[in-house]
Order: sequence, then C-alpha cells, then structure tokens
Amino acid sequence: MATPPRHVRMPPFTDTLPAPIYFRAVQVPADTIYPWHCHQWGEFVYSFSGVMEVKLADSHYLAPPQYGIWLPARVEHIGQNRLAAEHSSLYIAEELCGALPKTTCALAVSPLVRAMLEHLRQHPPGHPRSASDERLLRVLVDQLATAQCVGSYLPMSDDPLLAAVLGMLEADPADNRSVAELAQAANTTERTLMRRCQRELGMTLADWRQRLRVVRAMALLETGQTVEAVALDLGYASASAFIAMFRRLTSETPDEYRKRATHAHT
Repeated sequence: MATPPRHVRMPPFTDTLPAPIYFRAVQVPADTIYPWHCHQWGEFVYSFSGVMEVKLADSHYLAPPQYGIWLPARVEHIGQNRLAAEHSSLYIAEELCGALPKTTCALAVSPLVRAMLEHLRQHPPGHPRSASDERLLRVLVDQLATAQCVGSYLPMSDDPLLAAVLGMLEADPADNRSVAELAQAANTTERTLMRRCQRELGMTLADWRQRLRVVRAMALLETGQTVEAVALDLGYASASAFIAMFRRLTSETPDEYRKRATHAHT
C-alpha cells in the first residue's frame, strides 16, 4: 500500500493571477503533494533540483532538471515530489498562451531558458515589476513557445503486461536482465514486449531503463553519495560507464549535476 504524502500544499492562486506572467520558486520537503486542481491560466513547472511529478487523469509526467512540464489552462492535475526539491512555476495568462502547446507535455529546457529561470530564482521580479523584469518574462514565454516538446520524460503504461515489467525495473533499477529475460519473467515473448514498448512508451525498453536510472541517480547524488556508489547501486560495472550514460542523457556529468543541485538549495 502506497505511503500517503506527509506534506499537503495548495496552489498559491485560485481565481486570478497577480500579473499576466508570474514567476514563483519554492523549496518543498520530501513527500509533498499539491492535490487535484486546475486553473484558468497555463503553467510551466521546472525543477532546479530534485524531480517534480505531475499526474493527470490518464498520464504521468516527470521533470528532471533538463525538462519542464507545460500544463495548458484548465487541465486538472496533481503535483508531487518524492524527495526534497526546489521547483518553480511560471504562470501565464491564457490570452498569452497562443503559441504554446495545446496539450500537456514535457519541454526541453535550453541553456538560455535555464539561465533565465536561474536568474529569476535569484532575483524574483518585484511588485510592481520593473520594465526589465517584464521584458525578461516575455522573452521566457517566447523561448518556451519554441522549445522541443518531448512528451513525457519517463512515460508509464496501464498495459498489464508492460506495467509488470516497468514495475520490476522501478523496484530495482540495477536489474540488468535482458529484454528476453524480462519478457520471460512477464510470461510473454521478447518480440511482444518490444512492440508494447514502442506502442505505449514511444521508445525502447533500454532507453526507458536509462531514463529511469538518470532520475534515480539524481536523487542519490543529491543525498551526497559518491559517483562510484551511485554507479554500483544502479547496476553499472564501472563509474565511467555510468558517467558516460548520465552525460549523454543530461549533457552534464554527475558531479556537475550535483554541484548545480547543491547551488539551487543555497
């Protein structure tokens, strides 16, 4: 039985926004949840450290720090984080959302967008806002409108066969069984499992497993574990193999990620 979240928070605004584009950053402890809610404006959720999760009625999105989650207006959702995190929300009035995606998705965060979000975190726009703050927020919205939409970083599936396999890997990310061995454990064939992965996840099982390991690695790195210990915990025979995978998927080394995540908490 799932452990209920220990911290319940409510969204800061219910009826109106303080401004047409509003930025907010907050640190939240582990096991925090924002219960089911929706609003009349769009929201871009970005995690400076930790991993934020957003759940809709029929889908589940994760946002490690190289992605953010875009939620159009009037999309009912839950926000939560299993471990401590620092995240931000960029709230955008519906009339300014015309160029943004019409459906919920993860957006790739470019170095420019990341730098703007970091600047806003360190220098929150004042009230009333300066003209330069207003320009920066407008440019940020423009940048998000051209960001690559990548669906869900770590998609899940309700398909019974595939869900069983994903559950095995979630329970033990160090599981190095081959696709054939995992298929046998789920009482199916390798070919069937591969087809289900492409149909339900839009990627191979190997790609999904690497993304799972990246998400778990981020949490472990933030607890202070060494790169070598994290590599072993995730089933890698050497730290170098783990570092190469992490860098390929995140464009930074585990140590670089740790330093940036630590900085986000200062």
